[in-house]
Amino acid sequence: MIKLYQFHPSGNCYKVRLLLHQLGIPFEAVETEMGTKGTRSLEFKAKNPIAKVPTVELEPGVFLAESNAILWYFAEGTPFIPTDKLERARMLQWMFFEQYSHEPYVAVARAWIAFFGTPPGKERELEERIQKGYAALDVMEGELSKRPFFAGERYSLADITLYAYTHVAEEGRFDLARYPAIRAWFERVQAQPRHLRITDAVPSAAR
Repeated sequence: MIKLYQFHPSGNCYKVRLLLHQLGIPFEAVETEMGTKGTRSLEFKAKNPIAKVPTVELEPGVFLAESNAILWYFAEGTPFIPTDKLERARMLQWMFFEQYSHEPYVAVARAWIAFFGTPPGKERELEERIQKGYAALDVMEGELSKRPFFAGERYSLADITLYAYTHVAEEGRFDLARYPAIRAWFERVQAQPRHLRITDAVPSAAR
């Protein structure tokens, strides 16, 4: 069975849980500590030298890291990746946007505020990250006021990647009340078959 090494509150790990659950792929979630006793241990670095979760073990000794690469691996050939060439490229465009213009700000602010504490001396940086996170949310609001999903008319990996950290952005001091199009999109994402909340335990069928 596939093993997902994860930190449960992580949006990057949630992306993988959500897709696997929606695809009906059984997996075992292995909770992994951050730091020297977990992701930075020699044992874990043998699985993923980048020392991060999520990491999946596809079969004994075969590992894959980076959340969006993992999503692509499992979603290839499924409706989560558009068949139209332009829509598929747009899906990738938003997945790249998530990793470069969204996650470093929205996710990091949430991590510092809700889970790990703001590192000493990083208070100004936190405020700068929040400002840049709002800039990313502004871009998303503009896009979602024109279309229901990020790649064409259908739910895709682009929506999974951006939903993961956006829907819990308030934990990072982001005010989502100012974003009606994003909040309406939340409802469309949550209405998808076999939706899984970030706080949900791994379903027993997937263990």
